[in-house]
Amino acid sequence: MSDDVDIPQLRDPWMVAAFDGWNDAADAATGVVDHLIEQWDAELLLEMDPEDFYVFTEHHLRPQVHHSDSGERAITWPTPRIYVAHPKRSERDVLLLRAPEPSVRWKAFCSTVVGAAQLAGVRELYTLGALLADSPHTRPVPVSASTDDPVLMERMGASPSRYSGPVGITSILNEYASEQGIATASIWAAVPHYLAEPPCPKATLALLRAVEDAVELSLPEGVLVEMSEAWQRGAEEVAESDSDIAEYVEALESERDTSDLPEASGDAIAREFERYLRHRADEE
Repeated sequence: MSDDVDIPQLRDPWMVAAFDGWNDAADAATGVVDHLIEQWDAELLLEMDPEDFYVFTEHHLRPQVHHSDSGERAITWPTPRIYVAHPKRSERDVLLLRAPEPSVRWKAFCSTVVGAAQLAGVRELYTLGALLADSPHTRPVPVSASTDDPVLMERMGASPSRYSGPVGITSILNEYASEQGIATASIWAAVPHYLAEPPCPKATLALLRAVEDAVELSLPEGVLVEMSEAWQRGAEEVAESDSDIAEYVEALESERDTSDLPEASGDAIAREFERYLRHRADEE
């Protein structure tokens, strides 16, 4: 990151972060950030030097060569970028972090990101992730949230994480941000593992709506609803054409339906109604 980065004065900003790789099944998490960058016409705020954080010989991190329509050749690098958006009809600005998961120097990476967030005045950070799971495509995408912040805990109906095991960069970033007084929450979506090919707009939409509930602000859905419906139709065609998948999905449905579905709870219904009211207010 350049030392002369000019951080503008922002309005009570919050931040969303998503990373390619281990934390991003079917590109569902980075899909949220990409969607918001496009919908809000976000501006690039800063770039971090990829030389400091990536091993370029790793297959998914190799630089890519591209040719323009005029034949000009250019190389793009796996670069962490932070964008800033000023959503209309909102009193708060947003920082959007989009990056591949670093290969090395995670502590330095998180320290740099948190330092930039502090300079911008960020008070809330939401990290997004997606994992492959035994989740049937015929049901709502399961979304889980965890936080140690009491305010976000109450607002989101979330609880502290009880997970033990290997973690991704999102967990480390949350830890660093929390230590600096930034409220953090981790939001994850479960993508059907038998439909792992990206993209999965249904999971992206579920994550976007979870963020909307967390910040209690209306977020633009754009074409995600139509894309999600198209993905659903495609998933149904896959199941109909493969008897093994169809049988497996039935087993998952049975297992899912015998458990308590948070999507059908009173809290979930209330959140859906609140989301409806926010979008109605934006339309008026």
